[in-house]
Amino acid sequence: MTTPQPSNGASVGNAVAKRDNSPAGLVREYTPDFATMLPSHIRPDQWARLAIGALRRDPKLAQAAQNDPGVFLAQLGNAARLGLEPGTEQFYLTVRKERGVDKVLGVPGYQGLIELIYRAGAVASVIAEVVYSGDEFDYVPGRDERPRHIIDWDAPERGDLRLAYAYAVMKDGATSKVIVLNRHDITRIKSSSQGASSQYSPWQTNPAAMWLKSAVRQLAKWVPTSAEYRREQLRAAQEVYAETQAKAAAESRIPAAPAAADGEYVDEVTGEVFAQDPPDDDVHDAELVDEDHEQVSA
Repeated sequence: MTTPQPSNGASVGNAVAKRDNSPAGLVREYTPDFATMLPSHIRPDQWARLAIGALRRDPKLAQAAQNDPGVFLAQLGNAARLGLEPGTEQFYLTVRKERGVDKVLGVPGYQGLIELIYRAGAVASVIAEVVYSGDEFDYVPGRDERPRHIIDWDAPERGDLRLAYAYAVMKDGATSKVIVLNRHDITRIKSSSQGASSQYSPWQTNPAAMWLKSAVRQLAKWVPTSAEYRREQLRAAQEVYAETQAKAAAESRIPAAPAAADGEYVDEVTGEVFAQDPPDDDVHDAELVDEDHEQVSA
């Protein structure tokens, strides 16, 4: 007598029962979908391991991902589209409270923004620094090509955060726009940032990094970013790329990031949603010293 075989329905039921619905399991399951979004130079398996590693290191993050897996996957999707490493200083995975429930919020870091600038291929180096009250800082727009920043490395304390600045040296040697932000500028930017008040936000855990990010984000408006570079320098290829991405997005199972509500602002480079766009006239900067160099706005 032969043993009865389970029906197809029973097989499917067993498969569903064995499915790993944990946040880490979802990352593994959706890795092929993320792979369609990632730039070709990034290995999807390594990228996915970074996301899983972040979950294992932070139980609160894992719980927030479990609370709303759709939001978690959408935030990872944003990291994938930017080609940034999740759970690192390129792309923070943080926890924010929404209607009393902890959820995941992805926040591109200053290292991620710098990576996007370098990826464009027009910049030789990016300089981004914070200035403390014990440092010497001197910069006069129109007179100085670049800031003069002197640090007393022997001092036991450098004091309080005072300024953040950023500029790029282009491959032709020209200096980009020099961005300088003071505490008032940073406070306004922080107040418009989603989740900044959360105890898990990098604004709370690593404020110096967020000061740097604020300066680099303003710099990104004045130098080519990878998306801008593809659009302007490789327009024909970008059209093909856009069609491919649109098709991949249509077929992808990764949820789209929530759209901005009325009165909110979406950053074109990072996809972040802000309560408002900090006015450009709040940024202290200077035009290119080399006026013959054509600056491309991102």
